Formats: sequence, C-alpha cells, structure tokens
Amino acid sequence: MTEPALDLQDQAWRALADPNRRRILAVIRSEPRSVGAIADELTLSQQTTSHHLGVLHNAGLATRTRQGTRHLFAVDTDGLAAVRSYLDDFWPTKLAALKQAVEAKQAVEAKQAVEGKQAVEGREAGRG
Repeated sequence: MTEPALDLQDQAWRALADPNRRRILAVIRSEPRSVGAIADELTLSQQTTSHHLGVLHNAGLATRTRQGTRHLFAVDTDGLAAVRSYLDDFWPTKLAALKQAVEAKQAVEAKQAVEGKQAVEGREAGRG
C-alpha cells in the first residue's frame, strides 16, 4: 500500500523538519547559490546537498535556475509564505491568552499592593 500524496504545505513541513535543510535555507536566503557552494559552506557532500535541495524544491521552499552548467538555488518566498500563514493563524489566540495572563497577574499584584499598604497603615495606626 502506498502512502497518499502530501499537499505542498505538508511537504514543506516535512522538509523543514530536517536540520540540514533548515541550514541550507539559511545559506540561500540572501542570494542564490550553487550546490557546490552550499555543500562547501555546510561541509556536506554534494550528493547529500543535492538531495536536500531536491526535497526543498519539491516542497516549494527553494527555486532552481540554470546558469550555464550550474544550478542555482534560492529561497522560494511563496512557499515560505504558506508556512508563515499557517503559523500566523496561531498568534491571535496566543496573544489574547498572553494578554489575559498579564492582566490577571497585574490584578493580583495590585491587590497585593493595596493589602500591603493597608497592613502598613494598620500597624502605624496601632502605634499611634
């Protein structure tokens, strides 16, 4: 039985799960680079680097252009945008929860400050 085909976003997440692929994306994010240049910078074999670049390309995370006999790879911002969009959906919920937690903490601290002030005033009134 074969595994069902993954959609592009699932392929992107699987591709990003590998630390070498994330390292490759970091190398190619600023400018297109050849397989050899990437392999040299990351001290990977060209075969390993080519494999990882193929996975990134198939997942929509890297573009491949030909320059003479060389293939140059760059980050595909459209593919990363899909991943970022997925993550961005979590922020409103998380930020609302964070805001609620901060407000609750501030309310507790304000109550403690009032109680502390009242305790000090009570002690001072008892002395006088």
